[in-house]
Amino acid sequence: MAGRERVAGIVLAAGGARRYGQPKQLLRVGGRALVERALDAAQGAGLAPVVLVVGAQAEAVLGCVGARQGIRVVRNPDWAQGMSTSLRAGLAALEPEVGAALILLADQPGVDAALVERLLAARADGRPRLVAPSCQGRRGNPVLFDRSLFSELLAVTGDQGGRAVVAAHQDELALVEVGAGALADIDEPDDYARVVGAGDFKPEE
Repeated sequence: MAGRERVAGIVLAAGGARRYGQPKQLLRVGGRALVERALDAAQGAGLAPVVLVVGAQAEAVLGCVGARQGIRVVRNPDWAQGMSTSLRAGLAALEPEVGAALILLADQPGVDAALVERLLAARADGRPRLVAPSCQGRRGNPVLFDRSLFSELLAVTGDQGGRAVVAAHQDELALVEVGAGALADIDEPDDYARVVGAGDFKPEE
């Protein structure tokens, strides 16, 4: 990592998944829970530190993760007030030396280390303040935010993440074209059934 910018990974896994009816973080795809897949993507691409924000069903999520090395766990007691509280908790855990943070959601089975590495490559090429994946004009997650945008992220309230910050800085956003499967998320039981029914999940499809 010598000479490289420090880019952190923040995995948001604190939500109660009210729409889904059970913690999505613990759903298994390809033999791994979704929260494990998000952590694998972050660690496999060399993000440091990797912060895991837990809230709802925190003990079950941590039990699923187990004694994984290199993870900084942050408990968000205010998780029920929305995603913004987890975002703030994760950002507060970062050192001043961190130059950017990639915000990962624990409901995207198609996000892997290879995708994260592509986002990091786009960041290294000209240091855009924002980097995100895109498929046929549709932007997705995870999104990389430059440290200079952290103050705007910390000002977000309610059940939202960094969407408004991205919208305010469209001219500073670098997009990385990916397959549709890489942007897929699991919001409803039908989404999960579709992913599981596909057998071996191929994120680039």
